[in-house]
Amino acid sequence: MPKPPKTYRKHDSFVGLRQKRALADPRARVEKVLEDPSDYGLGAGRAALVKEAARELLGLQAPPAGHEPFRLHDNVAEELARLSDAELPRYLHYRFRYETYPDRKILDDAPPCLQIEPTSICNFRCVFCYQTDAEFTAKKNGHMGSMSLDLFKKIVDMAEGRVEAVTLASRGEPTVCRDLGAMLAYARGKFLALKLNTNASLLTETLCHDILSAEPQTVVFSADAASEPEYSRLRVGGTLEKTLKNVRLFQDVRRKHYPKTRTITRVSGVKVDQASSLEDMERAWGDYVDQVAFVAYNPWEDAYHAAPNGIETACSDLWRRLFVWWDGLANPCDVDFKSTMSMGRVQDAKSLRDLWRTPQYESLRRDHLNKKRSAHSPCAGCVVV
Repeated sequence: MPKPPKTYRKHDSFVGLRQKRALADPRARVEKVLEDPSDYGLGAGRAALVKEAARELLGLQAPPAGHEPFRLHDNVAEELARLSDAELPRYLHYRFRYETYPDRKILDDAPPCLQIEPTSICNFRCVFCYQTDAEFTAKKNGHMGSMSLDLFKKIVDMAEGRVEAVTLASRGEPTVCRDLGAMLAYARGKFLALKLNTNASLLTETLCHDILSAEPQTVVFSADAASEPEYSRLRVGGTLEKTLKNVRLFQDVRRKHYPKTRTITRVSGVKVDQASSLEDMERAWGDYVDQVAFVAYNPWEDAYHAAPNGIETACSDLWRRLFVWWDGLANPCDVDFKSTMSMGRVQDAKSLRDLWRTPQYESLRRDHLNKKRSAHSPCAGCVVV
């Protein structure tokens, strides 16, 4: 019997990350959280989880047998360093769930991370992206469009107070959406871990202000190479010159108008080959952002049509992340970029639980736990765990 293919760990997929500033050890701040007898304004249940997270971080409590302890990765330490002491318990509550619940297969009423797609349309055709699938991008098939501002507000209202990690991006380029500025303004201050991913090609000075005035936790500029022609070969439709110019513009606006912003900027590339190294990326981009990173390539191609690959490990994203497309469809996975496993529509839901804990979703999770992921497409041909 052939060996199953190599799996892809989507979570913590960095193959390298460099950041400008040295970070202080957060242990002293975590100790203060643990010593605080209050419930941090979170309620007894959440406060107990915060203390559990703090004890694991400090090595005072062992994780459940067979599981990794809660710890802070380099990018997370940077996020934590920019939060106030008053915000730290909220952040620990979110991050503990994000890091440990998928491993320990724990669920509550909301996903640790909510990924909202302002638009599925993109002006690039990157070689490693769903946008190269002509069936997906054909207008007649109904996958292309942009989210209305009213629908976005409904999703934010459902998530506020229940989710801290909200990422604006998925199958398309968010800056294509003409309501993105208004969306960011509505989300401002409601989530500790608001993130925007963009290819930076459409940035204008106005849009830079829209983004920075909303003060997202992180802005990720997707750029997979440090030089031409490699950049244009990978990011088809774009040029390094234009993208670099726009990232510089964003940095100039930030320095001039938002010198005290807490927003972290990162240039992140998909490591599809050995053409560019992290050192090359740092030399090209490091003067304009706080972090430079490479993430591992997720081999998504042909997951719909591939034969079952024999992987039996449950996909962690079923416990970590909920995707909401531009039209309100809720989806458990972005490898399923054509929405064959949709869990319903936001328009028909009263709460996130209505989407996160549907019978269909619970059945999918059970099958993954019982080593029956091959009963589902595209799970059967997917390598994400």
